[in-house]
Amino acid sequence: MKLRVFLKFFSCQWLIVLILGGSFISAAEIRVLNWQGYGTDESWALEMFKERTGIEVVHDYFNSEQEMLTKLRTNPGVYDVVLINSAYTGQAAKEGLIEAIDTTGMVNVGDLSPSMRNDPKLVADGKTYGVAWVWGVTSFAIDRSDFKNAPNSIEALWDPSHAGRVGWRDDAVEAVQLAAIALGQDINNPSDLNAIRQKLRALKPQIRTFWSSEDEWNQFISANEFDLATYWSGSASRSKNAFGLPVEFILPKEGAIGWLDGLSIPMNVPNRNEAKAFINFMIDPDFYVKWDTEVGAPTSANAKAVSMLPPDAFNRTTFSDSKKVANVQFMGPMEDGLREKIVELWQETKTYFQN
Repeated sequence: MKLRVFLKFFSCQWLIVLILGGSFISAAEIRVLNWQGYGTDESWALEMFKERTGIEVVHDYFNSEQEMLTKLRTNPGVYDVVLINSAYTGQAAKEGLIEAIDTTGMVNVGDLSPSMRNDPKLVADGKTYGVAWVWGVTSFAIDRSDFKNAPNSIEALWDPSHAGRVGWRDDAVEAVQLAAIALGQDINNPSDLNAIRQKLRALKPQIRTFWSSEDEWNQFISANEFDLATYWSGSASRSKNAFGLPVEFILPKEGAIGWLDGLSIPMNVPNRNEAKAFINFMIDPDFYVKWDTEVGAPTSANAKAVSMLPPDAFNRTTFSDSKKVANVQFMGPMEDGLREKIVELWQETKTYFQN
């Protein structure tokens, strides 16, 4: 075994000793709840983690944040790690669905960007309820072959020259927040829902179809069904890197929806220390750099990991324009009353499209 590899293996084993409280290698099986195909279930990553720790990882999946919360509520003591958008972390903590995490011994936590590590949506009263993992932006991406020059405005989605060629995700909150950005409103506290309603209705001639999954999005782009479509920054990177699609992600001058995902530990967790070891591995540069360069990923909350990416890497270049990044509005918690209004507005809009 080469010295560098041996030292890396040795340091990982001692990290497990610290986290597992004395056990040299655990043979435990842990269960992770996440979106399917979202980093934690990469087969090569699970093999790497098992080689380092002896821990098997089994996954369960959800298709929405509401489904994720429901699974935590109805399956106490089943899951060891759960992926939670930071906008929902506080709710999960208040409901007693997740516990505070003692990050002692989780050496990679120290390399997290301080603003993300200490984000108030993840940390409350000095207690960490979610370890910052990755962040990204929801905006839109274009089929580069359909554009001479890439647009720089969110209004491209409403441009009549793309009538019948726009893809839009069927998600109420996302739809309303994108319209809010186009109108200069606060995505977390929109001031004029009627104006947003009219803005969304104006999309009627534009929409080719609604999409709901990354796989669907890739299929439509591959079939040249979209000129442009709403999308996530990390997924755009994956569409380009892993599938070779002519995709370019756009960060509009008006701004975009920012999001931060954290890894949390459910209440009554069966294997707490093993869960902490897995979370520490997920924020390790060794995992992230391979995930980003070979597959495509959102931006790591680990500043050290991002600095180790190639200079031309998507996640080092896409967000290099500080003025555009400054206009990104990060998702925050939302009151149930506002969420109900948003869902109702979106359902009305889709009915309008059908008439």
